[in-house]
Amino acid sequence: MKHLVLVDGHHLMYRAFYAIPATLKTSTGEQVNAVYGVASMLLALLKAEEPDSLLFCFDAGEETFRHQEHAEYKEGRAETPDEFTLQIPRILEMIESFPIRHTSDVRYEADDLLCAYAKAGEVAGMRVTIVTGDRDAFQLASETTRIAIPHKGYQAPEYLDAAGVLAKYGVRPDQIPSYKGISGDSSDNLPGVKGIGPKGASSLLQRYGSLAGVYDHLSEIKPALREKLEREREQAFFCERMATLVCNFPLPVTLEDLRLQGITTAGATRFLRELEMHSLGKRLQLLCETSYGKEHFLWEGEETVKKIVKAQQQMVLF
Repeated sequence: MKHLVLVDGHHLMYRAFYAIPATLKTSTGEQVNAVYGVASMLLALLKAEEPDSLLFCFDAGEETFRHQEHAEYKEGRAETPDEFTLQIPRILEMIESFPIRHTSDVRYEADDLLCAYAKAGEVAGMRVTIVTGDRDAFQLASETTRIAIPHKGYQAPEYLDAAGVLAKYGVRPDQIPSYKGISGDSSDNLPGVKGIGPKGASSLLQRYGSLAGVYDHLSEIKPALREKLEREREQAFFCERMATLVCNFPLPVTLEDLRLQGITTAGATRFLRELEMHSLGKRLQLLCETSYGKEHFLWEGEETVKKIVKAQQQMVLF
């Protein structure tokens, strides 16, 4: 079974930015801690997951349908540091240098793109791994799709399939939107039902199955809890809708275009050399020497890069 790996790009970038000291700079003074961290995690991911296909999904802006419906959606988050934002073009350049595909869409969030590609991968008979720490993606876990939560620079990722989500949160993957409708999600500025937390939400959903099921059986619920649910009915369903991922749109990049096959590493080698990430260049070489690497990548090291640069310089001269 072919393995499709989908990466929440912004999640990886934020982890990298705050995990690697900001003092990491090139000899010219360019800050590259986030670039280095993402590149390092990418190499670790390739080694651990051995994907046949790979895609990075990114948020494109602040005007998705959720923002249009809910002006306060995700408000309250700490402002993104300029030192982080300035590194995003370099991170994209690094991903493209491998070359690996990435995508975004102003109408949808990265989570929606993860959803669309995960469903498409399942239909195509692929095994799917989604790399993210966002709980919204937990609704996508199934027998063939698992969520990988990075830890220790992707040296010890935590994996959650459908059974794992149930064990961790007390609800099935398909109940995650209802779970967030009741308990809310502060990271997305979704309040849910005030006064009912995660344990209360999972208990209600274990008994009644869904948010609609909970409200269909309000008469059976204890008065104090029933009062909270009645008071926040509209908000609960609204939060559930905001938490529900969508996937009914055309894929921006085809599944076929995500295949890692015969990938030449000259671009990645050149990029890592330019940013003086020599240890990562060595790790890339070691990856290419594995059985997985030999099947999917074509190693082109420093000597090849030098020849390419020289040829390009000669073309400019003539």
